[in-house]
Amino acid sequence: MSTTPDISTDITTDISTVVIAGASGFIGSHLVRRFTEAGVEVRTIGRAGPAVWGDMQGIAAALDGADLLVNLAGRSVNCRYNKRNADVIFSSRVDTTEELGRALAQCRMGGGTPPPVWINASTGTIYRHATDRPQSEDDGELGTGFSVSVARAWERAQADADVPGVRKVALRISIVLGPGSVMTPLTVLARTGLGGPMGTGSQKFSWVHLEDLFRAVVFIAVTPSLSGPVNVAAPEVVTNAQLMAAVRQRLHVPAGLRTPAWLLGLGGMIIRTEAELVLKSRWVSPRRLLDAGFRFTYPTLGPALDDILARDRVAAPEPVRAD
Repeated sequence: MSTTPDISTDITTDISTVVIAGASGFIGSHLVRRFTEAGVEVRTIGRAGPAVWGDMQGIAAALDGADLLVNLAGRSVNCRYNKRNADVIFSSRVDTTEELGRALAQCRMGGGTPPPVWINASTGTIYRHATDRPQSEDDGELGTGFSVSVARAWERAQADADVPGVRKVALRISIVLGPGSVMTPLTVLARTGLGGPMGTGSQKFSWVHLEDLFRAVVFIAVTPSLSGPVNVAAPEVVTNAQLMAAVRQRLHVPAGLRTPAWLLGLGGMIIRTEAELVLKSRWVSPRRLLDAGFRFTYPTLGPALDDILARDRVAAPEPVRAD
């Protein structure tokens, strides 16, 4: 396929039914809405509804006859990585992925028809702290530390699932920009005069617009050549300093105080999050998507921020979920 499907009209020719696990979060709720708007039947797997975690029969039934499975389940990483939180972050990703693998197999063994495509969330954070060159699927170097260990186990759980005939894609998602989510603290910092560079400000910031993430999911679903790890990040990477300057510009804030790394560490302890979330240099290249013919609606940061911040549409922060 050489062009991106026009998902603004009708995609039901290729996708008539989609199953979304973890549908209540920031990304999942957007996918549910956009698929529904396109006339696609959406079935969900979560903590409530017809198909809930732990109910293998119910999950297998939800999968039967669907065209696509998208798994986004996982507790938010916006927290301190103490043992309790770390265990939940790990299990909410790995255990649910393993459960979906078993449910896909049971669906087939029970005489059903499992979806031919399984897109499982992963993260661009799986790559090392990179300031020298972009990290693509083919030449990217995996990093170390807790977040990388979780990402490796997450992808391994999908890869190890014995589901013949199901094309598996690990979606290495960069930081997603949309109304609410990460945009809320960024705009709050800018408006209070604290929207300057964080740390050195030179760390790379790979991002993707929420709508382009949805379009990438559709594109991958109908592009048989795409399997294994696929990076989802806008082609334009910026530095943290450039990001904050762009946010300030659109909010008409002339300047912002720099936040040194040590203060970010202290602040993280106070607000119960990790400084790594803003200090790690993420330079993710969407090589496989681009080579397959995908075209981003928002390839550069400026228009993406203009769309997100238009009419002051920044939503309230999303609640922490553990689908």
